[in-house]
Amino acid sequence: MNSETNSLHDQKIVVLCIEDDVAIRRLIGAALSDTEFKLIECENGLDGIAAIAKQKPEIVLLDMGLPDMDGVSVIKEIRSWSSVPVIFVSAQGAEDDKINALEAGADDYVTKPFSVNELLARIRVAWRRTQGIKAAHEDAVLRFGELEIDQLGRSVKRSNEVVHLTPIEYKLLVFLAKHAGRVVTQRQILAAVWGDEYSEEAQYLRVYVGYLRKKLEDDPGNPKLIMTEPRVGYRLLG
Repeated sequence: MNSETNSLHDQKIVVLCIEDDVAIRRLIGAALSDTEFKLIECENGLDGIAAIAKQKPEIVLLDMGLPDMDGVSVIKEIRSWSSVPVIFVSAQGAEDDKINALEAGADDYVTKPFSVNELLARIRVAWRRTQGIKAAHEDAVLRFGELEIDQLGRSVKRSNEVVHLTPIEYKLLVFLAKHAGRVVTQRQILAAVWGDEYSEEAQYLRVYVGYLRKKLEDDPGNPKLIMTEPRVGYRLLG
């Protein structure tokens, strides 16, 4: 009986929380209890980096303000050798903080105080994204509900109807699709789609996101596929 229980416990998805606030760690621990996740904890950045290397968690929750180093420095170190999904959980909710975290390699950002249900939802989205990311890069066809993107044929269908996109619209859609479920900043999208010299031209992006929504959304004014993260960037719901 004990061996079966341990086996089931070992099969849980490991989440590492790098957070110096004991109360927050307890709250997250309570949120993850009786779920598919198993929580391990670190109180500072250096221990967190070591834990990622040794214990290889599937998801990391990272505080922005740690006693030994800031969260952006932690994720920059992590991203030099690991692609583990990282969700910032921080009291620093300013747009610049979110943008800095995301551009350093974070997958998502949750601002304190947070809803337990919201945090669980974000963790599950990050986990699903990791499960589908290899397929998204290797599979010639990407599917999101009624939307189908054929990368070999460079064609897009919605409800089995061909959608005619310009080259820029197609490139933008594929970039968002390959990062589905993740917030990508305006600068990241502009650099990838238009080039580094356009990284500050947010108006280009707003215009082309509008074009895509008109072609792909039932109600472009109330999008369900390409979501705006105000003053930060966009997220394609996967």
